[in-house]
Amino acid sequence: MAFKHITSRDNPVFKQLRKLVDQSRERKKTASTLLEGVHLIEAYLQTYGEPRLLIIPEGQSSVEATGLIQQLADVDTMLLPTLMFAELAPVASSSGVMALVDIPAPEVPESADFALLIEDIQDPGNLGSMLRTATAAGVQVAYLTKGCTDAWSPKSLRGGQGAQFVLPVVEGVDALEIVNRFDGHTLALTMHGESLYKQALHAPVLFAVGNEGAGISAALQSAVNTCVTIPMAHHGTLALESLNAAAATAVALFECQRQRLSRLG
Repeated sequence: MAFKHITSRDNPVFKQLRKLVDQSRERKKTASTLLEGVHLIEAYLQTYGEPRLLIIPEGQSSVEATGLIQQLADVDTMLLPTLMFAELAPVASSSGVMALVDIPAPEVPESADFALLIEDIQDPGNLGSMLRTATAAGVQVAYLTKGCTDAWSPKSLRGGQGAQFVLPVVEGVDALEIVNRFDGHTLALTMHGESLYKQALHAPVLFAVGNEGAGISAALQSAVNTCVTIPMAHHGTLALESLNAAAATAVALFECQRQRLSRLG
């Protein structure tokens, strides 16, 4: 193990780490990213092995982080002043450990029968949450259009809580091409459409979810087989327009999972 104590922001390794935090282009160019926290690093470790580098702050890390650091004693480690470490961490209250890792290439199944297509989601926390939900609901592949935020940014990874290490995530796709070549029923979650709960979701299905503000594009709505909506309760004169993208995705995907499990049962 190589151990380096770095105190200057001009250090080339630190400057490279800052680029990975701030720039999607740099993450794609180097096929690498930063993980923050014990849970994410352990999830990566279980699937892909040891990280390339550990980054720890001066002072005390959490008990869990200290245990992980000891477990990865053979990994090269960088010690940073607290303020420099905070510049890399995506959260204010870090557990006290980060890791530099390689971004894995997605292993896309040849014939997925449960897929998610995400169009132009901008918020990394939303995207991470949607990928986490998709993984829990049994989705086999997630497609992200060119307009989506980066699935491998530190904030997206934190929102996903390890989902990106389990669920194949294919970025930069053409939404219409994905829909046209999917061998099954394609649905778009919209504000106006058929009720989600009246759909038969046992056969191969692809759900498309749109941007937080604009929703699904008109072109994608025209391309799918069915536009569906999630019926909502009315409270007097108050009628909510829609759920947010992450919540709507959760409802739709778990309805599909519920129907599939009911069929098996």
